[in-house]
Amino acid sequence: MRILVIAAAVLALAGGSAQAQMGAGSKRQGNAPKTDNTPKIDEKAYKAALERIPEPKEKYDPWSGARPNEPAKKPK
Repeated sequence: MRILVIAAAVLALAGGSAQAQMGAGSKRQGNAPKTDNTPKIDEKAYKAALERIPEPKEKYDPWSGARPNEPAKKPK
């Protein structure tokens, strides 16, 4: 009898946590239409903004701090 009560309690706790992860069925919205609140991007404005970005004079090296700048050149 004691084992049966413990097993029922374990199953009830496991079922409760599973329901908490999945959410309550009655609280779901289901097939509610979603509203799109994201602004529309104008392609011409996007390309114009990209062209306004200046070209870098030097190529960016993300590993510059991890290795020496220039190896010493040996004289001939």
